[in-house]
Amino acid sequence: MEIKPIAHIRTDFKEKFGIPRQSGRVPSLKGKIVFAPEYRNPEALRGIEEFSHLWLIFDFSEAHREEWNATVRPPRLGGNKRIGVFASRSPFRPNPIGLSSVKLEKIEKTENEGLVLVVAGVDLLDNTPIFDIKPYLPYADSHPDAVGSYGEELKEYKLLVDIPEKLLNMIPEDKRETVKACLADDPRPSYQQDCERIYSMSFSDMDIHFKVEENRLTVTDITKL
Repeated sequence: MEIKPIAHIRTDFKEKFGIPRQSGRVPSLKGKIVFAPEYRNPEALRGIEEFSHLWLIFDFSEAHREEWNATVRPPRLGGNKRIGVFASRSPFRPNPIGLSSVKLEKIEKTENEGLVLVVAGVDLLDNTPIFDIKPYLPYADSHPDAVGSYGEELKEYKLLVDIPEKLLNMIPEDKRETVKACLADDPRPSYQQDCERIYSMSFSDMDIHFKVEENRLTVTDITKL
């Protein structure tokens, strides 16, 4: 079976560091799905506006490897505990295929790229290839009583974010809350706890530098790319 991308998604993340670890963690983080020329037939999207959410099946394009491991070390478990690859959402899999649930915000009609889907709650790198799109069905896809193992331990985890006013003014107003939410989700691997270390997260046209002490993240500098 041959699988090829039907589209690519545009997001503000040009690098993997800082991308939310799951879709929906940062509801305001948006992306635009641009279809490949051969899939820009408007008929293929007929009725999609009647769904509030979509499933995206995508390529972990930065995680391709010749070999695979049966176990992985999830960063949120400190990077030390191993679990089975099929009991994880690690991008390093036998087939590097991902699945994300996103909110359909609107459909844009463009002159050169046909219909473009604007989605929110994304967790994807800019230019990620999309293999397929399917509607989210609440009656079948939602399981309120589901058990989430180690993922449940961290679902409420957030950092307090402090951005000095001078630096905050360097962030476009329509992106400020999204930047704060991405930082609050703690981009660091959980095994890195050096309070003096300066980290850098690329977002849109900015490099955002920060450090973390206990549960407070402080932005120390912002440079334009």
